[in-house]
Amino acid sequence: MGLLTPLAIRIGAISWMPRLLPQIVWTDRRLQRVTGGRVSVLDLAGLPNLTLTVVGRRSGLPRSTPLLCVPDGDGWLIAGSYFGGPDMPVWVHNLRAAGEATITWRREQVPVTARELPDEERAQKWQVMLRTWPNFAKYEERTDRLIPVFRLTRPA
Repeated sequence: MGLLTPLAIRIGAISWMPRLLPQIVWTDRRLQRVTGGRVSVLDLAGLPNLTLTVVGRRSGLPRSTPLLCVPDGDGWLIAGSYFGGPDMPVWVHNLRAAGEATITWRREQVPVTARELPDEERAQKWQVMLRTWPNFAKYEERTDRLIPVFRLTRPA
């Protein structure tokens, strides 16, 4: 956690923040381009993050998405929250279809396998994720869909 993390948590809790997601993504892409991929909006907020690169299920092209993550032992947890919006993030569909991806974690490219967590395990890991980003609870309240949680691990 960084100095700006409490501020990021307060901003992330604002109910109309999902409407600003396109602007946040635009800003983040520009920031990453200017810094050669060394700094993202999540870095500025002092939050753990990775860039998920997964092959598009329709296009067959690699698609990259910066995501808040929670390191979990030998892996990482990610949630398809999309600020609690009604639509599932596209990366979730792609990851479900591919089952594998590459992440950029601390400037290292890491191949990973992805496992969507079933109900009981998801509930347990959801509590772990809430300790890093309490706003996941608000996102869950905002949407009727179940927010999927994936555990990413290095292939055996």
